[in-house]
Amino acid sequence: MEDLVHLSLIWGGVLIAAWLAERTQLTPVLYFLAFGAVMVNIGWLPEQSTPFIQGFSEIGIILIMFALGFEENSSKFVRSIKRAWGIALFGAVAPFLTAYYSAIAFWGDYHVAIMCGLAMTATAVSLTMVSLRSEKLHATPAATGIMTSAVLDDIGSLVMVAILVPVATGGEPLTLIDVETIVVKAALFFAIVTAVGLWVLPHDTNRGFLRHIPFIRSYGIRHALSFGRGEKMTLIILLIALLMSLVAFHFGFHPAVGAYMAGLILKDEYFHIDSRGEDSRYQDTKRIIDDVAFTWIGPVFFVELGTKLVFDADIFFSVIEETAILTTGLFLAQILSAGLAARWTAGFSWPESLMIGFGMLGRAELAFVVMDIGYVQNSILTDEAFYTLMFTAFFLNVAVPVTIRLWKPYFTGKKQLRLLPGR
Repeated sequence: MEDLVHLSLIWGGVLIAAWLAERTQLTPVLYFLAFGAVMVNIGWLPEQSTPFIQGFSEIGIILIMFALGFEENSSKFVRSIKRAWGIALFGAVAPFLTAYYSAIAFWGDYHVAIMCGLAMTATAVSLTMVSLRSEKLHATPAATGIMTSAVLDDIGSLVMVAILVPVATGGEPLTLIDVETIVVKAALFFAIVTAVGLWVLPHDTNRGFLRHIPFIRSYGIRHALSFGRGEKMTLIILLIALLMSLVAFHFGFHPAVGAYMAGLILKDEYFHIDSRGEDSRYQDTKRIIDDVAFTWIGPVFFVELGTKLVFDADIFFSVIEETAILTTGLFLAQILSAGLAARWTAGFSWPESLMIGFGMLGRAELAFVVMDIGYVQNSILTDEAFYTLMFTAFFLNVAVPVTIRLWKPYFTGKKQLRLLPGR
């Protein structure tokens, strides 16, 4: 019964957040995070969430990422990888070095510094994409650049975590074989996604070696979606999203990465199964997915994320200076590195490049995983280091919807910033 009480509080907060967002014209994500932080600090929500709420939150982020991938054009995503490599590379290296050397200056311990660098490397892509969606900017080339860069960034961050965490914990460093294994697993995961997208799902194109297999060569996803006269479409595509999430988790990635890739390889043409109209089935299914992802299940993830910020007066006042320095340093390093890379390696305009820089500010899933490893599981991070990272991550997450909102008029061309040397 306690789980239901907590869920009712969260859903009530989601309603309040939606109302405040509408009144202030800001993204509700900001209020979801703030509500979670307030509720945990006044004792209405627990510091340690129950398995039920944690599971509900995990489902929420999976649904959010699937919904975002579902409305993305897969061919556009693939094309954007060629542009995104520089953003992903420089947008990860700069925050890592900033956090690492800041931690060295603060606490003088390279083990702590490694964990701080790792925690502040990966981008909270879900937070950014939901913020862009609330501003109706999620289908822009800049949004695709952010999404692609963040996915590549997360992959690189996971590799770094696997390699550097044993160093930070005092364990034996990974061998060359271990590193090669990690790289191979990443390659295999994307090979599986590519194979499913190119050969398993379609049934009216060249399906590679599958065209030689009787029965299988004649059926694809459209036949599955037509089961029960199309009434089971939502269940079928959610099952695909969950299975792809499990595959991603098996290969060492966050399940949300798999969910996004599942949405990415599902095309609207697969839903044309009858004479109702080419887009009616797809739009109906998309409406249902968007409802659960952005209205009542997905927001639980952001409220749960906000509960990670537990206020302790003594520690809070002791880390104000470190938090201010690290937040400012990461804010500038992330925007400059990602923005300049977007401009000079990917050819985006200055307004798009700065939007990409703002969109790469958030820190969420992987950051808290690294903090848990360093603080809870291995006691590498001190209380001061842990709370500095927590507060920094929170302020950077808050900065995402705020900066996107403030930059939107310049991004869309409604306002001009004379400091920019040209579009």
